Amino acid sequence: MKKCESPIIPLAWLLVVVILDQATKALIMAQFAMFELQPVIPGLFNLTYLTNTGAAFGILAGAQTVWRQVFFVAVAVAAILVLFFSYRQFRRQGRIFAHAIGLIAGGAVGNLIDRLRFGAVVDFLDFYLGTHHWPAFNVADSAITIGVGLFILGSILHPAEESEK
Repeated sequence: MKKCESPIIPLAWLLVVVILDQATKALIMAQFAMFELQPVIPGLFNLTYLTNTGAAFGILAGAQTVWRQVFFVAVAVAAILVLFFSYRQFRRQGRIFAHAIGLIAGGAVGNLIDRLRFGAVVDFLDFYLGTHHWPAFNVADSAITIGVGLFILGSILHPAEESEK
């Protein structure tokens, strides 16, 4: 597996994800009223405009506003710092990790921007089957999920070499 010594790959992904995430959210906010939905593929997929004050699946959405915001902003900043400092180690293990770190960081920054601007994350992708809906999500959430998947795949396909004693 090729090493990735340059931070260009993760920085490029971070920028692409943040730009796409913020642009799609701005478009949804400009074109939809809150809770409005537009079927795209009937029975499977809608575009909608929702906000999520909690974490994934609305976890902690009912917590007090100030503490919830402080908690989520602190967690996002901590995650971004961990990704930044861990890149140094993972870049030696291959490019797949550079892509993964860039996608995860971009998603974290995209959702952090929402929390700082609106106090909640804007979600708009609504997949469902019949009456069973997957929680709505956004481009940043998708990037985080893909990045974590790449990270797991890279760890399975190319496990880290054991350090020499």
